Amino acid sequence: MTTNTAPGTAAFDAVVLAGGRAARLGGADKPGVRVGGRTLLDRVLSACSGATTTVVVAAPRPTGRPVVWAREEPAGGGPLAALDAGLRHTAAELVLMLSADLPFLREETVRGLLAAVGTADGALLTDPDGRDQPLVAVYRGAALRRELARIAAEGPARAAAGDSARGAAGGPPRIAAGKPVRAGAGLAGLPLRLLTERLDLVRIAEPLAAFDCDTWDDIAAARARIREHGHVLLDEWISAVKDELGIDLDVDTGTLLDLARDAAHGVARPAAPLTTFLVGYAAGLAGASGGPRAVAEATRKAAALAARWAEEGDPGGAPAAGSPPPGSGTPTGAAPDAPSGSAQAAPADENPGAR
Repeated sequence: MTTNTAPGTAAFDAVVLAGGRAARLGGADKPGVRVGGRTLLDRVLSACSGATTTVVVAAPRPTGRPVVWAREEPAGGGPLAALDAGLRHTAAELVLMLSADLPFLREETVRGLLAAVGTADGALLTDPDGRDQPLVAVYRGAALRRELARIAAEGPARAAAGDSARGAAGGPPRIAAGKPVRAGAGLAGLPLRLLTERLDLVRIAEPLAAFDCDTWDDIAAARARIREHGHVLLDEWISAVKDELGIDLDVDTGTLLDLARDAAHGVARPAAPLTTFLVGYAAGLAGASGGPRAVAEATRKAAALAARWAEEGDPGGAPAAGSPPPGSGTPTGAAPDAPSGSAQAAPADENPGAR
C-alpha cells in the first residue's frame, strides 16, 4: 500500500479500532454514522491517509480508502485484543492508534503527534478535562508489543484478583473461587488503561481533535458544529467532495475563492462556478504529474484574465495596453486607429450595438 506521508514526516502505520458494540448508541453501526456527509470511519481514514499501511479492526465494509482488515479474537474482545490483532499487520516503527469515532481529527493533528514522540514511547491527545485519550495517539510499535505481552501475561491473574476482591465485597464474582482462569483469555475484556500505565508518553491538549462520538447527543453536536461555523463548513465540504470523487489533492482554496469572486464581480455571477470548473478541467488535462502546481498555474491565468476583463468594463480603470488614454478624442465605438470623426465601426465583438 502506498503512502502519502508528507516530506519530513516519519513513516508510520495506522490501526483503527472500529468494531465496538456502541452500546450508548443503542447498538447502532457507529463507524457508519454520517457526519458532514461522510461516515465517521471514512473521516478517520482521511486523517491517517499518510500511513504506509492502514489496518481497520472490524468486519469488512466499503470504505473511501483501501485498508487491511483484521478481527480480534474473540470477536468483541475489547480494545486491547483489537489492538493486538491490528498490530500484527504493521511493520513501521511508529503506529498511529485511533478509534473510528473522531469527526474532527485532521492530518495536521496526526503530523503533530508524530513530531511530538521524540525519544518517548508515544504521544497522545488529552480531552478538555485533561484526561488521556489513548485511542488518539502515536506509539512506538516495540513499546506496544512489549506492553501487550506483559498485560497478556498478567491479565488472567489480575482479573482473578479483581474478581476475588469483588466477591469479598459482596459483588458477583465472574470467576468462581478456585476455578483456574482460561489460558486463552489473553487480552480479551481487559481495560485499555492497562496499556498506558507504564509508558513514557507526551501529552498534547487538542480538545476538538480529541472529541469522540459516544452518544447521539455527541453526533448531533458534531453535525451542528460543522453547519454553524463557516470555515469548518467549507473545509468539511471540500474534504467530503475530494473523498467522494477519489481526489487526493491539496490546493489553495483561498486563491480559488478569490478567482470565483473576481469572475462573479468582473464578468457575471454565473461565471464564478464555470470558471473554477474550467480551471479544474485544465489542471486535469495536465495529468497526474501536474498536481497542485497545475491548479495554481491555471488559477493564475484565469485570475489575470478576470482582472483584464473587469478593467475593460470599468470606465475609471486603467486603459488596456495599446489603447488611447481616456479623453484622447477617440469617438465611442470607433476603432482606436481610425481618424477622428471617422464612421469606421469597431468589430462586432467590441461593439455592443452590433449584437
